[in-house]
This record gives sequence, structure tokens and C-alpha cells, in this order.
Amino acid sequence: MTPAPEAATYQLIDGKKTAEDIKVEIAAEVAQLKAAGQKVPHLAAILVGHDGGSETYVRNKVLACERVGYGSTLLRYEDTITEAELLAKVEELNQDPEIDGFIVQLPLPKHINAEKVIEAVRPEKDVDGFHPMNLGRMVAGLPALLPATPSGIVELLKRYGIKTSGKHCVVIGRSNIVGMPVSILLAKNLEPGNCTVTLCHSRTANLAEITRQADIVVAALGRPEFVTGNMVKPGAVVIDVGTTRVEDASRKSGFVLKGDVNFTEVAPLTSYITPVPGGVGPMTIAMLLLNTLRAAKGEVYPR
Repeated sequence: MTPAPEAATYQLIDGKKTAEDIKVEIAAEVAQLKAAGQKVPHLAAILVGHDGGSETYVRNKVLACERVGYGSTLLRYEDTITEAELLAKVEELNQDPEIDGFIVQLPLPKHINAEKVIEAVRPEKDVDGFHPMNLGRMVAGLPALLPATPSGIVELLKRYGIKTSGKHCVVIGRSNIVGMPVSILLAKNLEPGNCTVTLCHSRTANLAEITRQADIVVAALGRPEFVTGNMVKPGAVVIDVGTTRVEDASRKSGFVLKGDVNFTEVAPLTSYITPVPGGVGPMTIAMLLLNTLRAAKGEVYPR
């Protein structure tokens, strides 16, 4: 007789709850600013076109601003806007003293150079943490507005008390938005941090052999259910950054969100794992709000 499988012993890393905790903390500080008669932070967002994922993300940002007491502005443009027109709008926000931080939602239409737009945002208002100045300061160990998703991952590890010092972390994906910066943050002489980090990508040979050595796996490559059970060692911590819309006719929306990790296979092997949705995603917005507060207070760049 085949024995019944053991009950799962992994713990879910609840990004939604953690993000709510951070919003409560921010809202309390904003209330203090209001009570003292000081200006409350103001976050603006530029949305170009009608990408479904971007629409949802920006809407959630506006709601989050309301939740914590921020001012918010949403500027919407059709995907026919020229690069010159978009850069002019960026400069308007750069010069507006009421706006403490702003984001230009990616992706942008193909006729617009995203890097040029990112570089046009003043570093002190770059609450996405994408500007080369902020990335460079992060690498140098100087105060910076950190990329929201990577700093959200680090914050989850911190709040769940997950030990990182001396651990081997494998990051799959080398984007400037997630993979590269999270590998730098986890290698730093900080807590969380002090990991030995291996950064893998599409050209990495023997990937499964490498990921099986990891105490912590960060999957950030944008390929649904890429990480399978044979790629993870028992007891590993798995952070799933992926959020890909996959068609599903059985859903009212017509799609389902899939992470980069095959949750059914991988979760029973882990000690901790983030779900999709409800894991890293909510933390990105929470850290964006935190960056906006820091920008408003002049913590990184004196005002």
C-alpha cells in the first residue's frame, strides 16, 4: 500500500499582508505630517497606451496613494504620443514643485526609447529607482532610491526573519529592473544580505544543477512555470517575481496570472515560497510609496 504523501510544511510569504503593514506605517507618518501642517507626499504616474497589465498596475498605485493619504496624479496618453512630447511631459513633472516623485509606466510603445525616458527623470523624483544615478549609488553603497521590486524582495526576507548571511542565492534573470539589482542588494554587507549570489540568465549552462545548490532562489525571467521541482533543493526559499497573463477560457477575465515557478511542484519542497498573485507584486507598490515618502522628506537628495 502506497503511503499517503506528507502534508506540506512550507510557509507562504504573504506579500499582500506585508504590503498592508507597510501602508499602515506610511499612513501613520503622513497623518503626522498633516497634523504638523506640512505638505503630504504627491506621486504622479504617466501611462501611455492601454496595456492591460499596466492599466491594472497604475490603478492599484492610485488606490494605494488614497489608502495612505498621498496626493496622486495620473496622466494618460494614447500610444501615438511622440517621444519628444513624452519627454516634454517628463520635464514638466521634473519642474513641478508639487510632485515629489513620479513614474513612467513601462512598457512604452516601440517608437519611444525607454532608456532615454528613464534618464530624463530627475534622480530625486525617480521613485521607481531606475535612473542610472540611483542604480550607481546603490552599487556604491550610497543612499539611493532603490528599485521597488528588488527592495520589496529584501523587505519580505527581512520581515519573515529569513536568514541570508552566508547563504547561496541564485537569481534567474538579469534585467535592470529586478535581476541585476536584487543580486547586488543580497550580496551587500547588510542584513538581509551577505549572500553568495549566482546570477543566471538565458545563456547559463546546466541551470538546474546550479539552482539545486541554492538556499534561496529568485525567479525573475518572465517565463511562466519555468522553475520546476527538479530545480529546487529541499528546504530552499523560493521568491517568484513572475506575473505573466496566460489565456484561460474558464476565467471571467479570460486569463490567469502565472508566476515563473511551477507552484504545485515546487512549493512542497520549500521552507518558504511566495505565491502568485499575492507575493512580490503588492510589495512593489508598497516600496514605491516608501520611495515617494523618502523623496518628499529629502532623505536621499536634500530638497
